[in-house]
Amino acid sequence: MRRDLDDVIQGWPYDPEPGEVLAREIRARDGRTVLQVRIELGVLQLEVGGRPDGLRPHGFLTYLDYLRHSAASRGLAPGLKSITSWSMSEPQRNETDREFIQFYHRRVAWLSLRRYDKAVFDADHTLALMDFVRRHGGEPDYIASHEQFRGLVLFHRTQALTAIALERRKPEEAIDILRDGVERLSDHQRAWWTDHDADESPNPTLIEQLRGLENEIRKNFSVEKTLREQLDEAVASEDYEAAARLRDRIRAQARAHR
Repeated sequence: MRRDLDDVIQGWPYDPEPGEVLAREIRARDGRTVLQVRIELGVLQLEVGGRPDGLRPHGFLTYLDYLRHSAASRGLAPGLKSITSWSMSEPQRNETDREFIQFYHRRVAWLSLRRYDKAVFDADHTLALMDFVRRHGGEPDYIASHEQFRGLVLFHRTQALTAIALERRKPEEAIDILRDGVERLSDHQRAWWTDHDADESPNPTLIEQLRGLENEIRKNFSVEKTLREQLDEAVASEDYEAAARLRDRIRAQARAHR
């Protein structure tokens, strides 16, 4: 049996445009769907569900699930005041890094393939893993090594949710998603400045990119103010009758989308 990748590599040249991720979904020999990412030195093959490497760490679907189990079980042990007093070991931090990297590769591949729902799912997993590390990582430098990428994950998640809204022909919803994304990125930026006494956060242009996309959508779809923006203005000006009408319209729209 041949074990080299010559056929795959020669039939799929590595010639990306700047910033482009070369990815594809294919059918494996056993019939399952897998995700492949072309890199300069070969190909990454990822599972489309669960852990990208297909493993079940300690019998759990993901390493995050295992960590949550470990924290919960040891947090109840005598001598620990609460679950928050439990800290990750160095081997656990190393395994956590592996899961971060795997989910990063799959997330950017889903974005490249415009599989936005799957990109959101993987972004949510990574954010949950970051939240766990922030609570239990122990070493400040280790926590910071992951927090510096929180903005990028939030950016990818906002991009994907915005694309889903536009696919559904909901430009106002897309604008509200972008505004929420900018707010979350801004909160992260301020937290980073406070925690690290820095004048600039990692990836400082992400907020600017989201605002540029918002302006483009407003222009292309002739959206001046969304219902949520009008509601915010009504509440700020204490026009409660108008606010009540706008809430009713927002609720009606939400029911229509179910």
